Amino acid sequence: MNNGNVIDLNEKKQNGFQWRGYIKIGIFFVILIAILLIFLTNIYIVKEGEYKVVRQFGEVVRIDKSPGLKYKIPFIQSVTTLPKYQMTYDVSEAEINTKDKKRMLIDNYAIWRIVDPKKMISNARTLENAESRMEEFIYSVVRSELGQLNYDEIINDEKSSRGSVNDRVTEMVNELLAKDNYGIEVTDVRMKRTDLPPENEESVYKRMISERESKAQEYLSMGDAEKNRIVADTDRKVKEIISKAQADAEVIRAEGEAEAARVYNQSFSKDVEFYNLFRTLESYKKTINGETVIVLPSDSPYAKLLMGNP
Repeated sequence: MNNGNVIDLNEKKQNGFQWRGYIKIGIFFVILIAILLIFLTNIYIVKEGEYKVVRQFGEVVRIDKSPGLKYKIPFIQSVTTLPKYQMTYDVSEAEINTKDKKRMLIDNYAIWRIVDPKKMISNARTLENAESRMEEFIYSVVRSELGQLNYDEIINDEKSSRGSVNDRVTEMVNELLAKDNYGIEVTDVRMKRTDLPPENEESVYKRMISERESKAQEYLSMGDAEKNRIVADTDRKVKEIISKAQADAEVIRAEGEAEAARVYNQSFSKDVEFYNLFRTLESYKKTINGETVIVLPSDSPYAKLLMGNP
């Protein structure tokens, strides 16, 4: 009996040692897995086109700019992301007054990027705050620059100096941002739309219609004046042509009459009786027709010719 009890106690001791070994191994693997998880969860990737901002107790301690795998201290450091690429910001529509005292609505957009993340975080804190400050500067500069131009110069593409205005606005906004150390840069500011305030549209449309009607009337008056000039010039030329033709006709007629008189004289000189007969017959053509009644004395030339006694 005693030997059996001793054997049982030895077996229990061996089993206890085995279980304690298993527990130690399990604890080791748990600790190893926890360490691996902590290590893996504190590895981060810096991608192309982004900044990784590492903070420790809320303070920026490092900014990773180059792509690759990075590691942060567990529990006491955190990582946030900022874009490195260019971004587009739609500036709020704003009302300005032009040089000729006209009101208009301006709608701009800006292309911008972060050039110094540490300054941006230190002075603007967030992207939203940075965009808000940028918008304030853009509105101020645009209002100042366009306030030096007349309304027609802004909306009329042929007379507009908008291209140089956009360049000046971009340059001046960047100067203001650099002065306050916001760590951002505006690549371009562009005007995408210009409108009139709703209360001014109707009056402007009426003025435009009036100007167009006035211009149309001016063109009509110019057309009428040109028409009258052409008609007067044509009438003058026609009268000159007719006068010249009449003068030429008188000359030709006079020459014909002179020639006829010459021929008559030659004929009369050759045969006086034949000439008298011819002239008498010619007069008959003009004085006698089918209804003519002539009363002639017996000794008249007509009567003699008709009676065969010339």
